[in-house]
Amino acid sequence: MEEATNEEPNEEFRKIKKGLLQSDELLQYILETSVYPREPQPLKEIRDASAHHQKKLMLTTPDAGQLMVLLLKLINAKKTIEIGVFTGYSLLLTALSIPDDGKIIAIDIDREAFELGFPIIEKAGVQHKIDFIEAPGLEVLDRLLEDPNNEDSFDYVFVDADKDNYINYHEKLMKLVKIGGLILYDNTLWFGTVALPNCLVPEKMKYARDHIIKFNKSLSDDSRIQISQVPVGDGLTICRRLY
Repeated sequence: MEEATNEEPNEEFRKIKKGLLQSDELLQYILETSVYPREPQPLKEIRDASAHHQKKLMLTTPDAGQLMVLLLKLINAKKTIEIGVFTGYSLLLTALSIPDDGKIIAIDIDREAFELGFPIIEKAGVQHKIDFIEAPGLEVLDRLLEDPNNEDSFDYVFVDADKDNYINYHEKLMKLVKIGGLILYDNTLWFGTVALPNCLVPEKMKYARDHIIKFNKSLSDDSRIQISQVPVGDGLTICRRLY
């Protein structure tokens, strides 16, 4: 979830687009050629159900979702965490990608948004893989770390939550994810504002942007991980734990 977009964007905010390609036409070409034809019907249904939500910008973009599915399959992920669920697009794609006995600990402070997409998740027959916890992410991670069996045991984590806590999430997740496991952080280019002079950034975006810039630098300096910052969606940083 994108905590900095709690209200319908004003005109200044609308001018900054989530897609990072040089033109809308190029993004549309990618979506129509490579993404939409392979997007499972339940994911399309969640996109449609979320289209009129006032916080629809929180939804994981389909092109980023396609990459996430590929990564989940490449590492044969089975035990996963998602921090920031919104209506469940990324949650559903994870549930569809992991084995039938796979598990997702899904964490969000907003059950109402999750319940918008849950009937679609149920219809897809993957609800048994999901343990939804309505609570702050750091609180849940602390509870997980109280059990030594959870350390070094998770294959994959997706984080799309409060940007000012990304650094705090990272330190806890590095104890939970196994060596070779992946942690993905969404919105790490923050509508492209990370590369703009401060004077050109809309005021309501500055707080999260400043935290994202610090977080990106901290990942670059972290020798425990291999990273790739990919310009899909709103910027997706992929971290592979090395040790």
